[in-house]
Amino acid sequence: MGCTHDCGTCSSSCGSKSAESMKIELNKLSKVKKVIGIVSGKGGVGKSTVTSMLAVAMKRQGYRTAILDADITGPSIPKAFGLKERAKGNENGILPAETLTGIEVMSVNLLLENETDPVVWRGPVISGTVKQFWSDVIWNDVDYMFVDMPPGTGDVALTVFQSLPLDGIVIVTSPQELVSMIVEKAVKMADMMDIPILGIVENMSYFKCPECGKNHSIYGESHIDEVAERFGTRVLAKMPIDPEFARCADTGTIEMFVSDCMDEAVEKLK
Repeated sequence: MGCTHDCGTCSSSCGSKSAESMKIELNKLSKVKKVIGIVSGKGGVGKSTVTSMLAVAMKRQGYRTAILDADITGPSIPKAFGLKERAKGNENGILPAETLTGIEVMSVNLLLENETDPVVWRGPVISGTVKQFWSDVIWNDVDYMFVDMPPGTGDVALTVFQSLPLDGIVIVTSPQELVSMIVEKAVKMADMMDIPILGIVENMSYFKCPECGKNHSIYGESHIDEVAERFGTRVLAKMPIDPEFARCADTGTIEMFVSDCMDEAVEKLK
């Protein structure tokens, strides 16, 4: 009923639609080898934190990395990397910003007059912007692109799952009793869209006391191993609470933060 026969602009599921018919083309001057979505069933668990740390860790191992910030109404990636200049473009497309160590970034905050300006857009416009970040941006020979998704399973998540050639997703959660529900929402959506689940990252897993050296479970004991087993996936990393990381993110020097918490995750994602 009311079909426009344009699968690329439709959010409905029907027999005439194929997964490939909805993929949008990458800019002809771009080259991106692997695309990994960073998702969660709810907000506030640290998707942008995990996205940033994965990109930095992969970059330190010699890979060309990029971040597509799909959290259009709540972008935080530019601030974490200290990016302040607006994105530029030419007749061929939009040029992504580049961080201090050479990570390419595209975010709506790089297009706004002021980084604190609110993005008061309706769903279709937001989804269209995410698509343009893939099709109109000139990504320069990227080995690993990490897509920082907004929370939940709404328009943007659906757009990314349907429109971008995802190699898989990483689910981010926290060590609380509702963790199973958070993970299950993301798992079910990935299954519905036939997207591989690469693993789970538990953020704010523990706090290591600088004086006694013991780990303290500030948000409760972790159940992530049991949850991963239940859903047939694996734990990629358990990230600690670290005030130094928060300081680096606040000052735009996240690339200067030294930690090995993502090294094992990077090896598993290769």
